[in-house]
Amino acid sequence: MASRPDSARNPPRQRRLPCVPAAPPRTARLALAITAAAALTATLTACEDEVVDNGADTSDSAGAGDSGSDDTAPEGSGDGEGNPVEQVCGTTDLTFTVSEESQAGGYLLVTAQANEGITCYLYGTYPVAAFGSAEDSHAFQIEQGASEDIQLSGDTVAYAGIQPKTTGDEHGAEYEQLIIGILDDPSDPVGLPLDAPVLVDEPGTTKWTADPALAVPTTY
Repeated sequence: MASRPDSARNPPRQRRLPCVPAAPPRTARLALAITAAAALTATLTACEDEVVDNGADTSDSAGAGDSGSDDTAPEGSGDGEGNPVEQVCGTTDLTFTVSEESQAGGYLLVTAQANEGITCYLYGTYPVAAFGSAEDSHAFQIEQGASEDIQLSGDTVAYAGIQPKTTGDEHGAEYEQLIIGILDDPSDPVGLPLDAPVLVDEPGTTKWTADPALAVPTTY
């Protein structure tokens, strides 16, 4: 029997830009945080130019009292004398960075730090992470480590690890940016440019953690 040509055995990698039609619904493995993912998809289909640029100053995010989620911390965090109650972190409360790391077969380390004058909490959550508007570019939640409640203020940093490819083959699509949002506030995602295109296939994300060593994704 004649062997298949190399092109049939090893189809070429595809290059996909963030502004693309949504793919058909995925299997249960990618059906994480369904409500948040749906909101993120709806936002991203408006195209890359509508994603908030990291570090951009907007009228709603410049002040500590007007940005992010209106949810509050547990009872007792306010003093009853008119001082602000510390809040759950919203996307616009934070400044994000991303760096490429070599552990675990290569992953992206995302940091989140509260903007000046803001104190807020990440309560044992995952980031909402995607590389584009297509459903198959959305990261599923990697079940590892204990959940943490992290208070972000000043120099305190939270970390999450994004593994772009969790499959063992050469298939996937290349992307040039990572899009991050907060699970409780996925409506204002932030686009983080990558130093080089990454191959993406069934990406996964860890929880937010205060220890960067715990943000190394489990390998697959």
